Amino acid sequence: MTVGHGIFILIVVLSLSFFSYNAQRLVRYMMSIGQPENRTDHPLTRIKNLFIIGLAQKKILRDAVAGPLHASVFWGFVVLTIGTAEIIVQGLFPGFTYAAILPVPLYEFYILSQELFAVLVLAAVAVLLYRRIVVKPKRLQGDKVHSGDAILILSMIGALMVSLITLGAFGFALHPDSSTIFQPVSLALSHVFGGLSAGTLEAGRETSWWFHALLILVFLNYLPYSKHLHVLTSLPNTYLANTSGPGVKGAMSYMDLEAEGAEQFGASDVTQLGWKSLLDSYSCTECGRCTAVCPANITGKLLSPRKIMINTRQRLMELAPLATGDFGEFEHHTLVAGEGGDAGDASASAALGNTLLDNYITEEELWACTSCRACVEECPVSIDQLDIINELRRDLVLMESRFPPEIQPAFESLEKNGSPWAFDPGDRAKWAEGMDIPTMAEMVERGERPEVLFWVGCMGSFDDRAKKIAVAFARVLQAAKVKFAILGQEEKCNGDPARRMGNEYLYQMLARDNIETLDRYGVETIVTNCPHCFHQIGNEYPQLGGNYEVIHHSTYIEKLMDENRLPLNGEGKALTVAYHDSCYLGRYNGIYEAPRETMKRALPMMTLVEPPRNRSKGLCCGAGGGRMWMEETVGKRINVERTEELLATGADVLAVACPFCMTMIGDGVKAQGSSVPVLDISEVIAQQLGNQS
Repeated sequence: MTVGHGIFILIVVLSLSFFSYNAQRLVRYMMSIGQPENRTDHPLTRIKNLFIIGLAQKKILRDAVAGPLHASVFWGFVVLTIGTAEIIVQGLFPGFTYAAILPVPLYEFYILSQELFAVLVLAAVAVLLYRRIVVKPKRLQGDKVHSGDAILILSMIGALMVSLITLGAFGFALHPDSSTIFQPVSLALSHVFGGLSAGTLEAGRETSWWFHALLILVFLNYLPYSKHLHVLTSLPNTYLANTSGPGVKGAMSYMDLEAEGAEQFGASDVTQLGWKSLLDSYSCTECGRCTAVCPANITGKLLSPRKIMINTRQRLMELAPLATGDFGEFEHHTLVAGEGGDAGDASASAALGNTLLDNYITEEELWACTSCRACVEECPVSIDQLDIINELRRDLVLMESRFPPEIQPAFESLEKNGSPWAFDPGDRAKWAEGMDIPTMAEMVERGERPEVLFWVGCMGSFDDRAKKIAVAFARVLQAAKVKFAILGQEEKCNGDPARRMGNEYLYQMLARDNIETLDRYGVETIVTNCPHCFHQIGNEYPQLGGNYEVIHHSTYIEKLMDENRLPLNGEGKALTVAYHDSCYLGRYNGIYEAPRETMKRALPMMTLVEPPRNRSKGLCCGAGGGRMWMEETVGKRINVERTEELLATGADVLAVACPFCMTMIGDGVKAQGSSVPVLDISEVIAQQLGNQS
């Protein structure tokens, strides 16, 4: 064993030991601080997410410019790690080479892949550095992001690629007979070194080898202290991401309000968040994609989903060393912060007295959220920023009764009247007067069963504009000869507003009452024109034992068309229509095409135009997350921002598939002084119903 060989073995052992310590430390922080969660369910869905989102980089490629660059670096790392492993093993066992264990064609493919990906990664890193240093995209600024850290990491990656290529080049220059066309870049570079002496070439090769091997070990051990920790956590985070089963997204976590000994509901600090939310904070790349698509942030509000994740990580790293007895790590942090002695003691006291809520994240940030899931949809590593926001809101409402005063009437009305507005529950079916629509009670009394239950919702029952949507959809059902019923005054709000505004107690009260009513009538299939009702009853009622087939009216109308049950006249003038995607229909439930297809089939002469932000990238109308009952006092109104974008398409008609969106876009059109009509898709269809129109 040479001295160099012994030194390298010692370095590897120390490096891996230090990395192991840090990895275990971070896992200990996460698991001891965070609340227990089960992430072993739906393994096939999780594996699918791992391959599609994690390995195939589906989400990161949503950004047409930076996406391919980052994906190239990721894929390059996956491929080049195989070569790095060979270099490290060579240091431990001199003379080792894959050539001795791989068939010649496979080895040639391996060395070619190393060469090509090294060049690809180097080119991508160069462009990314240019963007960081020169272009400085807006989403990479603000929230006190670690831009210097990003530049350091990119520089280290670039240096690793250069050393890998020069390692081959010096080797070929030293031993020309060993050169191969499967390393074309190294081969070309070797000619530049051809005039150097054998000693210089050997020194160059040795330097490249040591530099690459040591830098990869430095890189590995720097990651736990860097925002680029996501290099290690992104794939596990994607596998462990929130999922309630195939196709179910956005369901809030179940809360047992009657749990024995429960003293905390929601979260005011990291100790009350699930461990997966803490893993999310480790995995945040600070790329800003979430904040760049946040409707609140876009329109000048304080909320930044990226800041939510950065603050969660900061608070975790402040509290965890003390909470787990890792005082050495805490002292390290205080020294880095320039503190020590009495100042360090004061920092410890402050850390124990701080909380995530108030000391890091403010109420104003939380209440600005529209729960649109744009941030979650955009995150390339499957972080759920909304999960943290929802838990903090729950604490504010359930534990501290802190919420905007304007939502107090909505809470009171939900409790007393079963709707967010102070209307008489007995008036729920007034919209249907003269239409001969039976209630479930009337059908049961006649000994009949409906084909579907039409869940009208609070908007369709009480809002004058939304009533017209309920009438239009009822006419569509009648024209298709669908045997349906409504609940009438027995229907209550599905509870979505209460739950999204943090009032879990009120939500469960409403949901359990509705489930009791639905089960009493033996309801199996529900159709609704409200995406909030659709999502809540279909995806979140199962937590409380309510299991039903719930269909949105856009999908149901498409089904009726497929069955040729709708007598459409196929007439009408040529129209240009712009469709606005509902967040709870689209990002929550993946329904994008059904509303568009129903209109295309009903209006053969229609031209559908898309606003720049559409489908999964659509901009929220501003009503979700309880924002329907809160005033926008900061920045531009979200509905105005969205309406301007829709009107800019030059469409003759704006179409929606949600009564909340109808109100917000309708108000936006009025604010712009425009006369462009806003129609629900059921109204578009109803206007094309043969002699029913």
